[in-house]
Amino acid sequence: MTRTDSELYEGLRAGDKACLEMLYRKYEKLLYSYAYKMTSSHERSEEVVQDVFMKVWQKKGAYDEAKGKLSTWLITITRNSAIDISRRKKIDTYEYDERDDVNPDRDHFNSPVEKQAEHHEDREIINEAIQKLNEEQQRIVTLFYFKAYSQSQIAEALDVPLGTVKSRLRLALGHLRENMDPARKGGTQNE
Repeated sequence: MTRTDSELYEGLRAGDKACLEMLYRKYEKLLYSYAYKMTSSHERSEEVVQDVFMKVWQKKGAYDEAKGKLSTWLITITRNSAIDISRRKKIDTYEYDERDDVNPDRDHFNSPVEKQAEHHEDREIINEAIQKLNEEQQRIVTLFYFKAYSQSQIAEALDVPLGTVKSRLRLALGHLRENMDPARKGGTQNE
């Protein structure tokens, strides 16, 4: 019997190690690939993935299904862990390039066609939503989410006050949420 992400997460919260193992098998390649894009290191990427699942197991932070997919939540934890580990090891993070998302010569995920199509569709929705932002918000979102800049680094790079970066990022995320609202797109929030 295949369990949904919500069922696996609830089992994990109840202390079921089998649910943790199923989540790990389901998402380890995705999280590893994302971590590798940020760290350019196999060793550090493995460390990031291990860190993510340790945090999930130890219940550091809680997933809220109303706020989005479990995979998105896990990617966020992965991003933060990659940044933390990179800072601890004093290495530069890899600059994300949109063309790195899909490489026809390499299948990072070994996923079925349906998963790849869903990933492509999600990416298109995200790209459309980002294109609707004004130029300043696009730049801040790109630096923060795709190039792993901290808010302080963004303020320095754009030569604006930190408070301005925080405000613009908060506004941008609000606009993205509106632009990507599944109810407005005719979709659902469930996996």
